[in-house]
Amino acid sequence: MVVTKFNEELPKATAKRLPQYYRIFKQFVSDKVERTNSQAIAKKLGVDSATVRRDFSLFGELGRRGYGYDTLALRDFFSNLLGDSAETNIALIGVGNLGRALINYRFHDRNKMRITQAYDVSGNPLVGTTTEDGIPIYNISDLTKNLADANIETAIISVQSDRSQEVADTLIQAGIKGILNFTPRRLEVSDDITVQSVDLTSELQTLLFFMQDKKETTK
Repeated sequence: MVVTKFNEELPKATAKRLPQYYRIFKQFVSDKVERTNSQAIAKKLGVDSATVRRDFSLFGELGRRGYGYDTLALRDFFSNLLGDSAETNIALIGVGNLGRALINYRFHDRNKMRITQAYDVSGNPLVGTTTEDGIPIYNISDLTKNLADANIETAIISVQSDRSQEVADTLIQAGIKGILNFTPRRLEVSDDITVQSVDLTSELQTLLFFMQDKKETTK
């Protein structure tokens, strides 16, 4: 658990912005921008500068008055905070349409994360094959055996909702500590397991709501 300089749990809203801060500072460094300020960061993030300063204050002195923020130092700070300083191997469970898209998404081109194993049921014709990037696709019956010999603590679930809890239970028994859940079902796990859920339908409905709201307010 990430804690603030006040020895309190980091607010969820701030935690969700950490990868965005990391991406922004990586771009600053790539563009050879040596220092920046909260206004420039806020503009890229789409929030007000007070939010940026409040977030950063939770970690102590990340910048200097009159100077701003050192982009290289902050890039490295967020890299370490997000665990991007070391390789993260990921297992993908479910190689349907969404699963295939995730396999083809090149996480490692942007961060030190990569899917190294994928699984599905025997009826999927991709089981027993290897992707162009060298990712083997196994029968899900081999999951426990394979994970026992792999350096993998993170998994992505993109199976049918009615199977998601069963798959999660198997992953946890095999030593998985973090799960990215792409099904709408809420997973029941113990406190030592971290789950992040992405409900694409809900996200799209939220988008449509805000689109409609803007239309109403501009009439």
